[in-house]
Amino acid sequence: MSARGPSATERAASRRIVAAFGASAAGAVGFAVTYAQGGNTRWEGACLAVAFAGLAVGLAVWARRLVPVGGYVEEHEGFTPPPTEQAMTAAELTAPDSPVRRRGLLAALGLALTALGAAALFPLRSLLPFDRARPERALKDTPWGPGVRLVDAAGRPVRPQDVPADSMVAVFPEGHVDTGDAPAFAVRLEPRRFSRPPAGGHLDGLVVWSLLCTHAGCPVRTYLKGTARVLCPCHQSSFDLLAGARPVAGPAARALPGLPIEEGPDGFLHATGDFTAPPGAGFWDSP
Repeated sequence: MSARGPSATERAASRRIVAAFGASAAGAVGFAVTYAQGGNTRWEGACLAVAFAGLAVGLAVWARRLVPVGGYVEEHEGFTPPPTEQAMTAAELTAPDSPVRRRGLLAALGLALTALGAAALFPLRSLLPFDRARPERALKDTPWGPGVRLVDAAGRPVRPQDVPADSMVAVFPEGHVDTGDAPAFAVRLEPRRFSRPPAGGHLDGLVVWSLLCTHAGCPVRTYLKGTARVLCPCHQSSFDLLAGARPVAGPAARALPGLPIEEGPDGFLHATGDFTAPPGAGFWDSP
């Protein structure tokens, strides 16, 4: 006795299920790739939504279109079905196109579940006890480093003469103008006026500090000429640049981190390292 072949409706449902499981696997892979490349919450959320939605749709279509539903009542005299019915049931369950043994669907389901399981392992690396995986590393490291050129908001390299005396010029690491923890500002002061040496040193009075207030991370955009102080407009913290950029008013408790600089062979300003302390607001390891 041969089992019946799948109907057109069942074949269409099978294609929908495979497509849904394929979309689920693609979403899981997309999540893993996005997370591994640094993470973007919007894309990660979208990928996870596709992954779980595809899995849900595939299982729902499978259960509704291919698995028999409803109550079935069969009157019989004994509990053991006759040999003919046993043979028919065995043929249905063991046939290659049986809903229980559709190899293509099972393979697609396995692919989707495997991809989701593998993607779930990626966020676990943030919990590993290795320095390279600890979350605070992202709070301490910035794009600044030895040899990185200072550029303005338009991406143009900055020369020492581009910073006038007693004026504030916003600077950024080349190639990272839009990075949130990288903004800094350069100011030229008279070296003899320093009551405390700048943390990052100075280049004939030219000093660079982080632009982010150490209270809540707002940019300290206001420069008070003559007093050599910068003011944060968010909560009125004030920093004395002549005294190592230490806070002299407002809620900020830490001095602005300095950036060590030098004039490179090309005549432009280059960083010789990262900030002297983590920029912006404090956290558990940097109060």
